[in-house]
Amino acid sequence: MRQGRILWVPLGYREAMTHASSTDLDRVLASLDPTPSGTYAFSLVDEIPQNVDIFALIRDEDSYTVVVEEDAAREAGINPDELYTRIDLGSSTELAAIGITASIAQILAARSITANFIASRRHDHLFVQPDRAQEATALLEDLGRRAKGWLPA
Repeated sequence: MRQGRILWVPLGYREAMTHASSTDLDRVLASLDPTPSGTYAFSLVDEIPQNVDIFALIRDEDSYTVVVEEDAAREAGINPDELYTRIDLGSSTELAAIGITASIAQILAARSITANFIASRRHDHLFVQPDRAQEATALLEDLGRRAKGWLPA
């Protein structure tokens, strides 16, 4: 079996959709153009760090999780609890879109690749283990190629 090839489509992904047509999901998946975009530190902090470019800030019950580029985190004295590579998916997504992250997560989970998503208003940001980023990128490229075949002629 060739490494980096998707041999199946996530079970039931079309059946789970309620607000978007399968064509909408297929179009987004077909537009995937994944690119690794740097390594980021995920760190638990008590206070919001100042004078550092924070990619994401998540408020937990009693602290904050900050996501900062690895080099910037180290320069700011932020201890990286976990490091992940961000993969830019290369496609625009809406917050109300259904099935995109689930489809991607299932494919990566089948290969034991962590898939951490942060959703913004127009894009989903994917974070994977740094040593698996190239494999994850290849899987997503293959998903995009396959999804192009699902689109109506």
